[in-house]
Amino acid sequence: MMRITTTFRPIATRLESFLFRPDMRILPVRHSCNQNRRFSSCVSQSLPFKMDPKLASIIEQVKVDIITPTQQQDNARYLEEVSRSFISDTITVPTKEMFAYAVQASLGDDVYSEPSTIALEAHIAKLTGKEAALFVSSGTMGNQVAIRTHLQQPPNSIICDVRAHINKYEGGGAAIHSGALQITLTPKNGHHLTLKDIEPNVVFGTDVHSAPTRIICLENTLNGTIIPQSDIIEIADFARKNDILMHLDGARLWHVAAETRMPIDELCAPFDSVSLCLSKGLGAPIGTCLVGPKAFIQKARWFRKIFGGGMRQTGVLAGSVAYALTHNFPLLPKVHALAKRLQAGLEELQVGILSPAETCMVFYDPSTIGVEYWEIIERAAALPKPISLTGSRLVVHIQTSPEAVEDFLSVIKTLKQEKIQAGVVPSQERVVDSDGMRNVYVRASRPSTPTR
Repeated sequence: MMRITTTFRPIATRLESFLFRPDMRILPVRHSCNQNRRFSSCVSQSLPFKMDPKLASIIEQVKVDIITPTQQQDNARYLEEVSRSFISDTITVPTKEMFAYAVQASLGDDVYSEPSTIALEAHIAKLTGKEAALFVSSGTMGNQVAIRTHLQQPPNSIICDVRAHINKYEGGGAAIHSGALQITLTPKNGHHLTLKDIEPNVVFGTDVHSAPTRIICLENTLNGTIIPQSDIIEIADFARKNDILMHLDGARLWHVAAETRMPIDELCAPFDSVSLCLSKGLGAPIGTCLVGPKAFIQKARWFRKIFGGGMRQTGVLAGSVAYALTHNFPLLPKVHALAKRLQAGLEELQVGILSPAETCMVFYDPSTIGVEYWEIIERAAALPKPISLTGSRLVVHIQTSPEAVEDFLSVIKTLKQEKIQAGVVPSQERVVDSDGMRNVYVRASRPSTPTR
């Protein structure tokens, strides 16, 4: 059988191509193509082809148009909905300016070599002070690939905060992918883990009944709160003395840098690996970068592939991230200021604050004014311009409207006045977990109507 080797060349105004026939004869074909048109359309017009009726039928079945007749208006309406949602910072949407920049990126295959993605990874590695970086699809993948790459062979245990994303929101990934036991700790100070919390719970030795601690995983920010760098350094010094690795879930580390004015590489220095989300605070449509030593990232790339995370033409995603780093990161101080305005407005109304606005989140308790979460959610959803809420957590992001903050506070004020007029006595009950720590993350649920 004849072997055919194809060499890829840049698309030019006039192309030399070959038409392949079943008998393997190679027939040179010359055709012209407008540079501004897609290559596929140029090829289809140049190749003589008689459509088989059966193939034509399959083609018609395969066709799909996902763009609605009112897509532009729908997108504009959704952007307004995003600006009035306090549910999460993951809901931010790419702007026209971001897309315009992103589509100029390279068209390589990331499993092999994608120039724009490689450039992004090199930039993130330099920014964090690490040797190498790997672009992955999500924060969960970044954390789980890091844990799996660090852990060579069970038995192993990892230590993390009981509230950590790794523990609560990654589907038990450390156990599934890495066979690791998670030792979850509640910070005694009610804010963040310290060495006093961690040291007594580290598993040492070769006792066959136990799983030795191999990694300490911290999250910064966690629920919008910042871990003091001095405490991180103290934990890292202890870890290194005992051959324990340090991993940081830095999904919102950008907020820490913006608030503390501390450089990214300084924040990452105590850690062997760091996962940096690019979609939450920064507003890129997708992506996380995992950083660490070169050998670690090389192995992590292998596990990314095993996990099904090898991607193809990621240049447009890398372009979106580059735009977000350049244009959206500078917006974070305004986000923090708006979150602090939200907190101040709640305090003026005597609403309880479960966790203050250190960065982009406020956790509040309306029971101090006799109001329940579900009442706020329903009233906010009924506004002429609705506001989206889920419970105690209020997340401010780069597309949050200041008007939405004031409208939300107006809803609280109205409900408070109604409760006062109705003679409702505010609840004094505190929501406390079984470990004695105040539960700040409360999801609203409307009580069912009693039946007679």
